[in-house]
Amino acid sequence: MLRVSIIACGRGIARRLSSSFAGENAAPSNLLIPPNLVDPSRTKRPPPPLDCSLPILRRCDEVIPSHLSPLQTWVDSLEKQDGEPVGLAQLHPDVFAVPARLDILYEVEMWQRKYQRISHANTKVRSEVRGGGKKPWNQKGSGRARHSSIRSPLWKGGGVVHGPRGPTSYYYMLPMKTRVQGLKVALSSKLTQDYLHIVDSLNIPTPDSQYLMDLIRDRHWGESVLIVAVGEEFPENMIQATAGLKSVNIIPAIGLNVHSMLKHETLILTLETVKFLENKLLWHDHRYSPVHPYKLPYSDLP
Repeated sequence: MLRVSIIACGRGIARRLSSSFAGENAAPSNLLIPPNLVDPSRTKRPPPPLDCSLPILRRCDEVIPSHLSPLQTWVDSLEKQDGEPVGLAQLHPDVFAVPARLDILYEVEMWQRKYQRISHANTKVRSEVRGGGKKPWNQKGSGRARHSSIRSPLWKGGGVVHGPRGPTSYYYMLPMKTRVQGLKVALSSKLTQDYLHIVDSLNIPTPDSQYLMDLIRDRHWGESVLIVAVGEEFPENMIQATAGLKSVNIIPAIGLNVHSMLKHETLILTLETVKFLENKLLWHDHRYSPVHPYKLPYSDLP
């Protein structure tokens, strides 16, 4: 059964996320991004050694700062049932090794929730309430207060003053810098906690969904898996295998977002997806600026 553990609003998000980054000191609980030590059956794979004999299937195409070094991670294959890696992949440190910023995750998560929210609450004003065209009584002589219509806001059943006039959208624009940083923080957090895995391709030998579930269980990939690939056309076997599964979802890389990454326990990326994400996210670090229109990435300009 799919475990959808979405963070609660307000302080609950910061409390759950801060607990997930507590590491070994965190108490076992149903967290949004659970630590590796919460589940005893989950064994964290050690990082690749420096003298690993496996081939490097991917190297960083973007410029890496001189004070940083690329990350190395295992590359798995979905075509074999065993969990032996087929190679190594280099990841850019400015995408997959940024500091954890819980405040940015909170802002992006709340932004994604609110821009889809529309309130349809609507109240009628005085002119929209039915009836009330005749004056209830004479202006003078009756000893009662003066009224012109029973649909006045002073009357029960009358119009409403300053009430909601829906539909009302809660959409607002979050700065692009914050949205990009939110994706980097989410990717880095998944990789740090061993909930991000790289595969060479999405090709599987059979369209049977049981094969995919057995593979996820044998490799301890958690209860919910999000598979991300470049393009909108996926292998036919993968589409048929994930069609009837509620705990495994597949989306294109262009639609990857913070909410989907936090909603699922494990994130699966292909080698092409890693290249696509690095190119898109690092482009914002040296995009056009009115102050320095010709500034290059990691240049010496002030």
